[in-house]
Amino acid sequence: MFERSDDTLIKQALKGRQGAWDKLVTRYQKPIYHYALRMVSNQDDALDLMQDIFISVYRNLASFRGESPFKGWLFKIAHYRCIEFYRKKKPTLSLDEAPNLDDRDDGHCSVQVMYDNQQAQMLYQAMQSLPVNQKLVIEMKFFQQFTFDEIAQQLGVSTNTIKSRAYSALDKLKITLEVDYEAG
Repeated sequence: MFERSDDTLIKQALKGRQGAWDKLVTRYQKPIYHYALRMVSNQDDALDLMQDIFISVYRNLASFRGESPFKGWLFKIAHYRCIEFYRKKKPTLSLDEAPNLDDRDDGHCSVQVMYDNQQAQMLYQAMQSLPVNQKLVIEMKFFQQFTFDEIAQQLGVSTNTIKSRAYSALDKLKITLEVDYEAG
């Protein structure tokens, strides 16, 4: 079936068509929620943050100029909302309280699914030890598939700074995950 582009949906939403706005939210709801969850480490806070992000996007939709993809603009707003969250509230989630990333409960977990879930949980926990600027770069690069240049543009810093943050974060994750793997 033909799927309408973000630009078409934005134009329709700006004309007051609620269905177009709903379609945009539906399209980006899961990526924004998972982004928020990885950034703030708490499901309730992630839901609140997701709601704040979409309210902000709705209020500022008329200012979207289309010079870059909508997804990049959306995640730039998400980034600013996460920074505001950290300024208001320091995350205090212990590793034992980290949410389970797999919401499926069909009772038929294969060994591979259990292994994949364990690996994802270990990565999630390791990411919580990163400084917010490094966690953000890892999130945008590997989970949201942005290029280094796109991340740099969104965050208003040089591409080399983004690469430095990414490589520093990857080094820290490697050390953390190796220690966790050897301990387990």
